[in-house]
Amino acid sequence: MRVDGKIVCKAAYTCSGIDKNGLKDVLGIYIGENESSTFWLSVLTDLQNRGIKDVLIACIDGLKGFPEAIANIFPKTEVQICIVHQIRNSLKYVGSKHQKEFLKDLKLVYQASTEEQALKSLDVLSERWGEKYPVVVNSWRNNWSTLSSYFKYSQPIRKIIYTTNIVENLHRQLRKVTKNRAVFPTDDSLLKLLYLAVKGVTTKWTTPKWNWGQVIAQLSTHFEARVDLDIL
Repeated sequence: MRVDGKIVCKAAYTCSGIDKNGLKDVLGIYIGENESSTFWLSVLTDLQNRGIKDVLIACIDGLKGFPEAIANIFPKTEVQICIVHQIRNSLKYVGSKHQKEFLKDLKLVYQASTEEQALKSLDVLSERWGEKYPVVVNSWRNNWSTLSSYFKYSQPIRKIIYTTNIVENLHRQLRKVTKNRAVFPTDDSLLKLLYLAVKGVTTKWTTPKWNWGQVIAQLSTHFEARVDLDIL
Protein backbone atom coordinates (compact mmCIF):
# COMPACT_ATOMS: atom_id res chain seq x y z
CA MET A 1 0.00 0.00 0.00
CA ARG A 2 1.28 3.50 -0.82
CA VAL A 3 1.01 5.72 2.27
CA ASP A 4 2.47 9.26 2.29
CA GLY A 5 4.83 8.38 -0.54
CA LYS A 6 6.07 5.21 1.18
CA ILE A 7 5.26 1.58 0.53
CA VAL A 8 3.68 -0.03 3.61
CA CYS A 9 2.81 -3.70 3.97
CA LYS A 10 -0.77 -4.38 5.06
CA ALA A 11 -2.90 -7.50 5.24
CA ALA A 12 -6.45 -8.13 4.15
CA TYR A 13 -8.42 -10.16 6.69
CA THR A 14 -11.66 -11.92 5.88
CA CYS A 15 -14.36 -13.29 8.14
CA SER A 16 -16.61 -16.04 6.78
CA GLY A 17 -19.51 -17.82 8.39
CA ILE A 18 -22.20 -20.47 7.99
CA ASP A 19 -25.77 -19.42 8.68
CA LYS A 20 -28.66 -21.40 10.16
CA ASN A 21 -29.49 -22.78 6.71
CA GLY A 22 -26.00 -24.19 6.22
CA LEU A 23 -25.00 -21.62 3.61
CA LYS A 24 -21.56 -19.99 3.59
CA ASP A 25 -21.13 -16.24 3.32
CA VAL A 26 -18.39 -13.64 3.69
CA LEU A 27 -19.21 -11.42 6.66
CA GLY A 28 -16.50 -8.84 6.20
CA ILE A 29 -13.15 -7.80 4.71
CA TYR A 30 -10.78 -5.66 6.77
CA ILE A 31 -7.44 -4.01 6.03
CA GLY A 32 -4.92 -3.81 8.86
CA GLU A 33 -1.23 -3.38 9.62
CA ASN A 34 -1.00 -5.04 13.03
CA GLU A 35 -2.80 -7.99 14.57
CA SER A 36 -3.86 -6.95 18.05
CA SER A 37 -6.75 -7.34 20.45
CA THR A 38 -7.76 -3.74 19.68
CA PHE A 39 -7.94 -4.45 15.95
CA TRP A 40 -9.97 -7.63 16.41
CA LEU A 41 -12.25 -5.87 18.88
CA SER A 42 -13.04 -3.27 16.21
CA VAL A 43 -13.71 -6.02 13.66
CA LEU A 44 -16.10 -7.92 15.91
CA THR A 45 -17.82 -4.71 17.02
CA ASP A 46 -18.40 -3.86 13.35
CA LEU A 47 -19.89 -7.30 12.69
CA GLN A 48 -22.18 -6.93 15.70
CA ASN A 49 -23.28 -3.45 14.58
CA ARG A 50 -24.07 -4.79 11.11
CA GLY A 51 -26.47 -7.39 12.48
CA ILE A 52 -24.57 -10.49 13.66
CA LYS A 53 -26.56 -11.41 16.75
CA ASP A 54 -24.83 -14.59 17.87
CA VAL A 55 -21.87 -16.80 17.00
CA LEU A 56 -22.03 -20.38 18.23
CA ILE A 57 -18.49 -21.52 17.37
CA ALA A 58 -15.60 -19.41 16.05
CA CYS A 59 -12.76 -21.21 14.30
CA ILE A 60 -9.65 -19.04 14.22
CA ASP A 61 -6.02 -19.52 13.21
CA GLY A 62 -4.39 -18.48 16.47
CA LEU A 63 -4.16 -14.77 15.74
CA LYS A 64 -2.94 -12.79 18.74
CA GLY A 65 -5.70 -11.15 20.76
CA PHE A 66 -8.53 -12.74 18.79
CA PRO A 67 -9.92 -15.09 21.49
CA GLU A 68 -10.00 -12.22 24.00
CA ALA A 69 -11.84 -9.98 21.54
CA ILE A 70 -14.39 -12.70 20.84
CA ALA A 71 -15.00 -13.14 24.57
CA ASN A 72 -15.68 -9.41 24.91
CA ILE A 73 -18.19 -9.07 22.06
CA PHE A 74 -19.69 -12.58 21.87
CA PRO A 75 -19.10 -14.00 25.37
CA LYS A 76 -21.12 -17.19 24.76
CA THR A 77 -19.10 -18.18 21.70
CA GLU A 78 -16.94 -21.30 21.81
CA VAL A 79 -13.49 -20.79 20.26
CA GLN A 80 -11.67 -23.47 18.29
CA ILE A 81 -8.10 -22.85 17.12
CA CYS A 82 -7.48 -24.33 13.68
CA ILE A 83 -5.78 -27.69 14.18
CA VAL A 84 -4.04 -27.48 10.80
CA HIS A 85 -2.42 -24.15 11.71
CA GLN A 86 -1.36 -25.54 15.09
CA ILE A 87 0.27 -28.55 13.41
CA ARG A 88 2.11 -26.37 10.90
CA ASN A 89 3.38 -24.06 13.62
CA SER A 90 4.48 -27.05 15.72
CA LEU A 91 6.49 -28.65 12.92
CA LYS A 92 8.42 -25.41 12.38
CA TYR A 93 10.21 -26.08 15.66
CA VAL A 94 10.78 -29.82 15.26
CA GLY A 95 14.01 -31.02 13.68
CA SER A 96 13.55 -32.37 10.16
CA LYS A 97 14.88 -35.81 11.12
CA HIS A 98 12.24 -36.11 13.85
CA GLN A 99 9.24 -34.61 12.06
CA LYS A 100 7.87 -37.89 10.68
CA GLU A 101 7.96 -39.65 14.07
CA PHE A 102 6.69 -36.59 15.91
CA LEU A 103 3.76 -36.18 13.53
CA LYS A 104 2.85 -39.85 13.94
CA ASP A 105 2.57 -39.37 17.71
CA LEU A 106 0.79 -36.04 17.29
CA LYS A 107 -1.90 -37.61 15.08
CA LEU A 108 -2.95 -39.77 18.02
CA VAL A 109 -3.73 -36.53 19.87
CA TYR A 110 -5.81 -34.56 17.38
CA GLN A 111 -7.40 -37.60 15.69
CA ALA A 112 -8.56 -39.17 18.96
CA SER A 113 -12.24 -40.05 19.21
CA THR A 114 -12.62 -38.43 22.64
CA GLU A 115 -10.90 -35.68 24.61
CA GLU A 116 -9.93 -38.20 27.28
CA GLN A 117 -8.06 -40.30 24.73
CA ALA A 118 -6.50 -37.17 23.27
CA LEU A 119 -5.15 -36.11 26.68
CA LYS A 120 -3.65 -39.56 27.25
CA SER A 121 -1.93 -39.36 23.86
CA LEU A 122 -0.74 -35.85 24.73
CA ASP A 123 0.86 -37.26 27.88
CA VAL A 124 2.65 -39.88 25.77
CA LEU A 125 3.77 -37.15 23.36
CA SER A 126 5.09 -35.12 26.28
CA GLU A 127 7.00 -38.07 27.75
CA ARG A 128 8.66 -38.85 24.43
CA TRP A 129 9.29 -35.36 23.04
CA GLY A 130 8.81 -32.92 25.92
CA GLU A 131 12.47 -32.73 26.87
CA LYS A 132 13.67 -32.30 23.29
CA TYR A 133 10.91 -29.95 22.09
CA PRO A 134 9.36 -28.36 25.22
CA VAL A 135 8.11 -25.24 23.38
CA VAL A 136 6.04 -27.34 20.97
CA VAL A 137 4.54 -29.65 23.59
CA ASN A 138 3.79 -26.76 25.95
CA SER A 139 2.01 -24.93 23.14
CA TRP A 140 -0.49 -27.79 22.87
CA ARG A 141 -0.96 -27.93 26.64
CA ASN A 142 -1.25 -24.16 27.14
CA ASN A 143 -3.78 -23.77 24.32
CA TRP A 144 -5.68 -26.99 25.01
CA SER A 145 -8.92 -25.26 26.04
CA THR A 146 -9.25 -23.72 22.56
CA LEU A 147 -7.66 -26.62 20.68
CA SER A 148 -10.03 -29.24 22.07
CA SER A 149 -13.47 -27.67 21.61
CA TYR A 150 -14.28 -29.91 18.64
CA PHE A 151 -14.11 -33.07 20.78
CA LYS A 152 -17.55 -32.15 22.13
CA TYR A 153 -19.15 -32.82 18.77
CA SER A 154 -19.82 -35.59 16.27
CA GLN A 155 -17.76 -36.01 13.10
CA PRO A 156 -20.01 -33.91 10.81
CA ILE A 157 -19.58 -30.89 13.10
CA ARG A 158 -15.90 -31.58 13.78
CA LYS A 159 -15.24 -31.57 10.04
CA ILE A 160 -16.56 -28.02 9.80
CA ILE A 161 -14.89 -26.45 12.84
CA TYR A 162 -11.50 -28.11 13.32
CA THR A 163 -9.89 -26.14 10.50
CA THR A 164 -10.21 -22.74 8.81
CA ASN A 165 -10.31 -24.33 5.34
CA ILE A 166 -13.39 -22.28 4.40
CA VAL A 167 -11.37 -19.09 4.79
CA GLU A 168 -8.22 -20.57 3.24
CA ASN A 169 -10.13 -21.58 0.10
CA LEU A 170 -11.55 -18.07 -0.17
CA HIS A 171 -8.08 -16.54 0.19
CA ARG A 172 -6.79 -18.64 -2.70
CA GLN A 173 -9.48 -17.13 -4.89
CA LEU A 174 -8.67 -13.59 -3.73
CA ARG A 175 -4.95 -14.01 -4.38
CA LYS A 176 -5.74 -14.65 -8.04
CA VAL A 177 -6.93 -11.05 -8.41
CA THR A 178 -4.25 -9.39 -6.26
CA LYS A 179 -1.08 -11.24 -7.31
CA ASN A 180 -0.52 -9.07 -10.40
CA ARG A 181 -0.74 -5.80 -8.48
CA ALA A 182 2.49 -4.92 -6.68
CA VAL A 183 1.18 -1.74 -5.02
CA PHE A 184 -2.30 -0.39 -4.27
CA PRO A 185 -2.70 3.41 -4.00
CA THR A 186 -5.24 3.31 -1.17
CA ASP A 187 -7.01 0.90 1.19
CA ASP A 188 -10.25 1.55 -0.69
CA SER A 189 -8.75 0.50 -4.00
CA LEU A 190 -7.86 -2.90 -2.53
CA LEU A 191 -11.22 -3.26 -0.79
CA LYS A 192 -13.11 -2.56 -4.00
CA LEU A 193 -11.11 -5.18 -5.88
CA LEU A 194 -11.61 -7.77 -3.13
CA TYR A 195 -15.32 -6.93 -2.90
CA LEU A 196 -15.83 -7.65 -6.59
CA ALA A 197 -13.83 -10.87 -6.29
CA VAL A 198 -15.90 -11.97 -3.29
CA LYS A 199 -19.14 -11.28 -5.17
CA GLY A 200 -17.93 -13.57 -7.94
CA VAL A 201 -16.96 -16.34 -5.53
CA THR A 202 -20.07 -16.24 -3.34
CA THR A 203 -22.50 -16.51 -6.26
CA LYS A 204 -21.45 -20.16 -6.41
CA TRP A 205 -22.15 -20.75 -2.71
CA THR A 206 -25.72 -21.98 -3.16
CA THR A 207 -25.54 -25.44 -1.59
CA PRO A 208 -25.76 -26.05 2.19
CA LYS A 209 -22.89 -27.80 3.94
CA TRP A 210 -22.93 -31.58 3.66
CA ASN A 211 -25.32 -33.33 6.06
CA TRP A 212 -26.49 -29.97 7.36
CA GLY A 213 -29.80 -31.28 8.68
CA GLN A 214 -28.00 -33.52 11.16
CA VAL A 215 -25.48 -30.80 12.00
CA ILE A 216 -28.02 -28.09 12.83
CA ALA A 217 -30.15 -30.56 14.82
CA GLN A 218 -27.16 -31.46 16.99
CA LEU A 219 -26.18 -27.81 17.39
CA SER A 220 -29.73 -26.95 18.49
CA THR A 221 -29.45 -29.60 21.20
CA HIS A 222 -26.05 -28.43 22.36
CA PHE A 223 -26.88 -24.71 22.32
CA GLU A 224 -30.55 -25.11 23.26
CA ALA A 225 -32.46 -21.80 23.04
CA ARG A 226 -29.78 -20.13 20.89
CA VAL A 227 -30.82 -22.11 17.78
CA ASP A 228 -34.41 -21.86 16.54
CA LEU A 229 -35.22 -24.63 14.05
CA ASP A 230 -38.67 -23.22 13.17
CA ILE A 231 -40.29 -26.61 13.84
CA LEU A 232 -43.85 -26.61 15.19
